[in-house]
Amino acid sequence: MSKVKLAISGCMGRMGQQLVKSSRIDKSFKLTALTENRLIKKNIAGIKPSLNRENSFKNVDLIIDFTIPKCTFEILKIASKLKKRVVIGTTGFSEKEELQIKKFSKKIPILKAGNMSLGINLLMYLTEITSKSLGNNFLSKVYEVHHKHKIDHPSGTALMLGKGIAIGKRKDFYNLIGKKYLNKKSFPYGKKINFNSIRKGKTVGEHEVKFSSGKEIITLNHEAFDRALYSEGALTAGKWLMKKKPGLYSMRDVLNFK
Repeated sequence: MSKVKLAISGCMGRMGQQLVKSSRIDKSFKLTALTENRLIKKNIAGIKPSLNRENSFKNVDLIIDFTIPKCTFEILKIASKLKKRVVIGTTGFSEKEELQIKKFSKKIPILKAGNMSLGINLLMYLTEITSKSLGNNFLSKVYEVHHKHKIDHPSGTALMLGKGIAIGKRKDFYNLIGKKYLNKKSFPYGKKINFNSIRKGKTVGEHEVKFSSGKEIITLNHEAFDRALYSEGALTAGKWLMKKKPGLYSMRDVLNFK
């Protein structure tokens, strides 16, 4: 089977650099193009990074994007024109932007996930089941920790877990979003879902969902120690996406969680 010709956008970012490393180990891929939102003079893995332009992606099969929303939409416009598949690991999209991504997926196959980890996607699945089982008698909240350089908060994963709570309750997630705290030692439960984000050190990722009735607390959590689990998950998603028709997919589809 021929190798998947891969482009990585945001190649100088933390996840971009990790994707370069992982893609060179995975024999299913041929690293073909790297892009950034600024000119990079040095070569990376023998490739000179370019800007997000049509020529940058002409000779690739798949684009993996871990950047910022503005950059992601630049890539989606080009990918849509060139009919290229896209894996999106970028987070921090607004509700309106989520709808725009859905429109692009009518033209090309897109896999979007707030987190590419097997464990996190299992955690979301368990969050949905727990939320559904406990009903409205339990209040919930989401806690997350990431490295000090992470800009968006709550993290895409924390929002994903919040969405899992909403799905379990059969309610609209955006109507259930409560207060968003940053670097608080403690934070309250609420009728809506409250979030607390800690930014410190080099933490790869910690996520925790809590449900409380006032008489008991149920905690679901996940801790990541190696950023490679995200890049390897993204590559697994990319291989899976190569066989799919236009549509919007998630890691749940890749892992076949019902």
